[in-house]
Amino acid sequence: MLDGLYDQGRAEVAVSVSEFVDMANQAFDYAFMGIIISGELANLRVSKNKWVYFDLKDDSASVKFFGTVYQLPGPLEDGMLLNVRGTPHMHQLYGFSISVQSISLAGEGTIRRAAELLQAKLQAEGLFDSARKRALPYPPKVIGLVTSGQSAAYADFIKILKARWGGLEIRLIDVQVQGDVAPSQIVSAIAQHNAEASPPDVIAVIRGGGSADDLAAFSSEQVTRAVAASRIPTIVAIGHEVDLSLAELAADMRASTPSNAAELLVPDRASVVAQLVDARRQLEMQGLAAIRAARKQLQYEVQGLSEATNRIVHTSQSSLVSDRQLLELLNPAAVLRRGYAIVRHNGAALRNATGLGKNDGLQIQLDGDAITAVVVTVTQHASVKKG
Repeated sequence: MLDGLYDQGRAEVAVSVSEFVDMANQAFDYAFMGIIISGELANLRVSKNKWVYFDLKDDSASVKFFGTVYQLPGPLEDGMLLNVRGTPHMHQLYGFSISVQSISLAGEGTIRRAAELLQAKLQAEGLFDSARKRALPYPPKVIGLVTSGQSAAYADFIKILKARWGGLEIRLIDVQVQGDVAPSQIVSAIAQHNAEASPPDVIAVIRGGGSADDLAAFSSEQVTRAVAASRIPTIVAIGHEVDLSLAELAADMRASTPSNAAELLVPDRASVVAQLVDARRQLEMQGLAAIRAARKQLQYEVQGLSEATNRIVHTSQSSLVSDRQLLELLNPAAVLRRGYAIVRHNGAALRNATGLGKNDGLQIQLDGDAITAVVVTVTQHASVKKG
């Protein structure tokens, strides 16, 4: 492949620039299948919102790196400590650099600062606003779980769920919860739950405690955005109570621990039964009180109705007595008993002698007796003769 002249004494080779670049890249490919370089970030620059250029340095050396913005774990700034996986490469025009394959944060201080920068960025976008938070179904029937199936966090979560409620469907997507591949696996699992034909009622993303480096995946931009974008309500519980990841801030509900997440998702069966028993007792007491009150009210109403009826009857009786007395006064028989008589001519009662003639017949009604008479003389005061 190589054409050149060798100096037999020094065994040197003469090559062109392009040939040297090719030789160097062949040597790099042979010697470095892949390498992780740790150092302090310097001279970070983004070009055209796509390409990323930066240096990693230590006390005595500096190395150039080249990659894309999609490989960044989040906002970075000079001075942060990074672990960069990449391959050495000699460019025909721009010289030596490391082509980036992945970038991870190194050191708790760097991880914390990167999280602060990313938090400020996402906060400005509104990803953590309380107005975005949705209520979780309580209790859910189906839980989509994203965690490591071999972890203590998974075992604790399942144990608490079964002890408190039970009868739930748990759909686990087993993922790595730390390391370079963790963010992509977690994002993929959340997307998979959201894409299910019959999706779960809630997605729970959990893992146990660890160092800041162990928990870094859950403060990565891609995981935080995936949690915020989920169309299924989410609950996130990462680490111990004092730990707080950005994914938890983006979730609809945050739990302090995986066990606490289980407690927040479902009620305690024994407590619910006790509440139901107490509620039944309260309802029974309220029912009995309502019955007693209704009976008492009914008694009042019956008594009032009876009193009103008695008043009506008394009033009616008094009116009847008055009417009977009036009728008695107006009864012709009562008049006859007082010594008066009724005189009739041709069946009609006479009020005066007008129209009577001599020898006209009269009928005189007395108290218990009747007399027939004939008119003898008609004067101003008619006189009659018994017959």
